[in-house]
Amino acid sequence: MHYMINIGIVIGVFLLMEGITWCTHKYVMHGFLWYLHRDHHQQSSGFFEKNDAFFLIFAIPSFFLMLFGTLNGFDYRFYIGIGIAAYGLGYFLVHDVFIHQRFKFLRNANNSYFLGLRRAHKVHHKHLNKEEGECFGMLNVPFRYYKSSRNKIL
Repeated sequence: MHYMINIGIVIGVFLLMEGITWCTHKYVMHGFLWYLHRDHHQQSSGFFEKNDAFFLIFAIPSFFLMLFGTLNGFDYRFYIGIGIAAYGLGYFLVHDVFIHQRFKFLRNANNSYFLGLRRAHKVHHKHLNKEEGECFGMLNVPFRYYKSSRNKIL
C-alpha cells in the first residue's frame, strides 16, 4: 500500500508541474527573467539558447529533493523530485524534440492532441516580445487548439 502513496505523489507532482510551469512561464520567463527567455522567441543559429538555463532552474531542486529524500531511506521528498524530473522529461520530449525539433525524431505525429500542442505553441511564439503572450502551458492544450487541429485531420 505504501508504494501506492509514492506513485500518487509522483503523479500528483507531475500534474501540479503543469500549473507551476504555466505560472513560471508567464510571470518569470516573460517577466523578470525575460533576458534568459528572449532568445527562445527569436530565430537563433546555435543549438543552445540562454533559455536552456531554465533546465537547471527546475533540475536542481529535483536533484536535491531526490538526494535528501534518500538520506533516511526513500521518503516523500524523493518522490516529489521524481515527479518534477518526470515532468521535465515530458517537457523536453514535447517542447524540444516534438515542437521545436531540436532533435530529429517524433516529427510526423498526426494526432489531434499533438497537432493541438504544436498549434498552441505557435500561437505563443507569434509574439516576439514579453508582452501580449498567450498559451503558457505545455501539456494541457486549450480546447480551441485541440478542436481546430482535430478538424484539420478529419
